[in-house]
Amino acid sequence: MLLWTGLGNPEPGMRRHRHNIGFMAVDRIAERHGFGPWRNRFRGETADGVIAGQKIVLLKPMTYMNASGDSVQQTARFYKLPVADITAFHDELDLAFCKVRVKRGGGAAGHNGLRSMDRTLNDQNYQRVRLGIGHPGHKDRVTGHVLGDFAKAEQNELEALLDAVADAAPLLAKGEPEAFMTRIAMLCGEKR
Repeated sequence: MLLWTGLGNPEPGMRRHRHNIGFMAVDRIAERHGFGPWRNRFRGETADGVIAGQKIVLLKPMTYMNASGDSVQQTARFYKLPVADITAFHDELDLAFCKVRVKRGGGAAGHNGLRSMDRTLNDQNYQRVRLGIGHPGHKDRVTGHVLGDFAKAEQNELEALLDAVADAAPLLAKGEPEAFMTRIAMLCGEKR
């Protein structure tokens, strides 16, 4: 069993924020792969399903970004999952919009959701799917950029990215992160 958590904020008005791309990604995976209904559990919402023969629990922490780790830790403890079986889907300022990188471990790089997970899990050895939202160009504009909605001009590319993440999810479930990234790049290239 694997735990895939999307990071975001629960307020309805924040639904389309760049900071919520992790929620958007796991929502699209759930839709595409016929996961069960979302249920309120572990201070979050979970949906269960199977991808590429692997049972997966999707999680959207409803604790706000700064306390995401509380929900992730409760879910992992309930299912007795090691940290290595957890994947976090999150926004990444240091990647160009619609670029995707997967890595295991590392620092939080200023991301409060990852910082919360590092603290509550007491381990950084989980996998991260870094979803590029681009940098606004100056550090003074970062907060407004991250907590702002995607622009109308970005919508088609965003939808293509979310579709590609969902379509490539079987490769991630099989433990093939490089193939997952390659497939996303190919699918996004074809849709542009």
